[in-house]
Amino acid sequence: MEDNENIIEIEGDITETSTDGLKIANDAVATYAGIAISEVQGVYGMSGGFAGITEAISGKKNFSKGIKVEVTEKSAKIDVSIVVEYGARIPDVAFEIQSIVKKSVEAMTGLKVSEVNVHVNGVHMASVEDKKETEENI
Repeated sequence: MEDNENIIEIEGDITETSTDGLKIANDAVATYAGIAISEVQGVYGMSGGFAGITEAISGKKNFSKGIKVEVTEKSAKIDVSIVVEYGARIPDVAFEIQSIVKKSVEAMTGLKVSEVNVHVNGVHMASVEDKKETEENI
């Protein structure tokens, strides 16, 4: 019996990434980047695009939300749009994202990541309800 909970479906344009015939979808690269970003402390969430609507309708998490990828024959340029947690040091969060995305995408795809640009689109401040829930759980 297959466990389908951990399967991530990827849709998108296929771009040829090397002369040996290997083809990787831009959305696949974005998904690898998104999964890596989800591990970074201080990131509240991703921002941009219609991914939130897609997630609500399909019930599936979209790891490529807020990520734009340009793939050439052997390299990739990645733009990431995030919302940081209030109190997180933005330069540290951005540097960690650049490091982990570059390492993850290069390891998984064999592409050379030439750029990882981090765009901070907002800061999330915990609401009064969030603080109450946190206090109740302690």
